[in-house]
Amino acid sequence: MTKQRRPHILVTGAAGALAQRVINQLRDHCDLVAVDFREQVYLGDDIPSYCIDFTKRVFEDLFRRYEFDGVIHLGRIQSSQLTRMRRYNANVLGTQKLLDLSHKYGIKRVVVLSTYHVYGAVAYNPALIDESAPLKAAGLSADLVDSVELENLANIYLWRYPELNITILRPCNIVGPGVRNTMSSLLSSDNAPVLAGFSPMMQFIHIDDMADAIVRAYKKPVRGVFNVAPEDWVAYQHALKLCGCRRIPIPSIPPVVPNLILKTLKLKSFPSYLTAFFKYPVVIDGRAFAREFDFKPKRPLKEIFRFYRENKRPV
Repeated sequence: MTKQRRPHILVTGAAGALAQRVINQLRDHCDLVAVDFREQVYLGDDIPSYCIDFTKRVFEDLFRRYEFDGVIHLGRIQSSQLTRMRRYNANVLGTQKLLDLSHKYGIKRVVVLSTYHVYGAVAYNPALIDESAPLKAAGLSADLVDSVELENLANIYLWRYPELNITILRPCNIVGPGVRNTMSSLLSSDNAPVLAGFSPMMQFIHIDDMADAIVRAYKKPVRGVFNVAPEDWVAYQHALKLCGCRRIPIPSIPPVVPNLILKTLKLKSFPSYLTAFFKYPVVIDGRAFAREFDFKPKRPLKEIFRFYRENKRPV
């Protein structure tokens, strides 16, 4: 009797905590190869790991060598990381190369991680934003241009090459153990800045639930774009209170004032575009993903906030 071949999957962004949780969920059932252009990480003797720039010729050697069945692209670089040009090269040109190679080598399943930030934070956003809403972020901040272009690229390939079975995920704020984004840093700090007079509604998803969502999406080849978010949300300032943060009110005008105060609070990085997200609510509708992939987050907000309350660290 012939032994059934295990699926062979390329996972990008392997240095990140989210990718490593996805890998841990899949490793018993799939043959995995991990890649990150920032650093090489050890994930066990059973998982080859590489530090490779996706735009370099050597990246194609992996596709020849391992004959991938699918790709899970989690390697989007956040706006607080690297310079704008290096971020553009990684997020946009790197993603284009990845999708070109996926098409060239007959990949049958691709999952691409995006972000809810592509919707942009403006005063006239609808109360609940679904997947058909326009992506206004690029017109509001140069720091989000690469995120929107990454999505636009994935959408082009989604429709041009239906055989790739591309699914694009737009999650809300991903938080929890190991997450190193700006929101997680704020929730875990003793002191957190807030814009005086503003406390927009926000959504949070635990990193383990997001990993579960990605694995579910990969296993069910449904093409399209999906928001990923729980059905509950909370005001930002109340979230900080529940996390045990001391709130530091700062004026929102002029823009230089928040920057000065953030430096005073010794924040290592604070993408300027996030100021708008602390002003205006961007609440996304995750019901389509929940229905299609039978997804329901297991970690409630109280569990998320309890983790940050019990694991305080200076920013």
